[in-house]
Amino acid sequence: MPKAVVCRELGPPEKLRLENLASAPLAPGQVRVAVHAAGINFPDILMAAGEYQLKPELPFIPGVEAAGEVIEVDGAVQGVTVGDRVIVKLRHGGYADEVLVAPSQLTPLPSSFDYAEGATFLAAHGTAYHALVDRGQVRPGEVLLVHGAGGGVGLAGVELGKLLGATVIAAASSQEKLAVAQARGADHLVLYGREPFRDAVKRITDGRGADVVYDPVGGEVFEQSLRCIAWGARVLVIGFTGGIGLARSNLLLIKGASVLGVRAGEAARKDPALGAARIKALTEWAEAGKLRPNISHRLPLEDYAKAMRLLIERKAVGRVALISR
Repeated sequence: MPKAVVCRELGPPEKLRLENLASAPLAPGQVRVAVHAAGINFPDILMAAGEYQLKPELPFIPGVEAAGEVIEVDGAVQGVTVGDRVIVKLRHGGYADEVLVAPSQLTPLPSSFDYAEGATFLAAHGTAYHALVDRGQVRPGEVLLVHGAGGGVGLAGVELGKLLGATVIAAASSQEKLAVAQARGADHLVLYGREPFRDAVKRITDGRGADVVYDPVGGEVFEQSLRCIAWGARVLVIGFTGGIGLARSNLLLIKGASVLGVRAGEAARKDPALGAARIKALTEWAEAGKLRPNISHRLPLEDYAKAMRLLIERKAVGRVALISR
């Protein structure tokens, strides 16, 4: 009987439960995917706590991305066959041995990826693409400051920034994380705590500042970022792992700067063509060997709480994957 991590009561990861669930029958137009790996993302943690903008009815299964093998296809479905290796995009449901989805939720697994890499690719790199291409419109030669550069979304920003021709300043909380960011293309490294990052950015840019700020941290990091930006800068609000930051409007006016919200999933739902172009570009780069998730931890499905804690406690370097088969 398939297993799944079920949220029946909102709260911390420890309130989730691993349960045996009967396989649901295939509905018209659906396919069944045997999940081999699921990616851990902050929205999973927030959703389980009731703190995310999407609030599924209880009970629900967390997990916004997974990868596996197609094992059953409804007769009306075209273009998907049993045995296909796929990435699965979800609103929730990935922490399970199997999922039922529409074909539109599937992306072919890049040929050089294993399942864990597939399950940790599109959420983080999709966010980075939407941030840097659609919203930030990063141009070659610009200076890109990436906060939280040791996390999954941060490392994806470093990789994409280099592919787009930017000079990347990576800021992170440990030398270990900075070493990985450097290996992924960062040009300059800033260790939080050693030197105020606003001073480091000014030093690196000879006082000019960053053209684009990529911020999944928020809080004081966001507020201080406004003090080291160049004229016409774009500040990309990606997340709030460090709390909600407040923007001083005088700093934005003086620099002719913009603060831009980044919601990659919602943007694709409102404009499917935009989402399709994003996935096409990312998978082509992956096939060319230019993008690959950095997975610091691979844990079995039953260790879901430990895996989620790695993100909460900022112990992951890049991504964390649950392995279910």
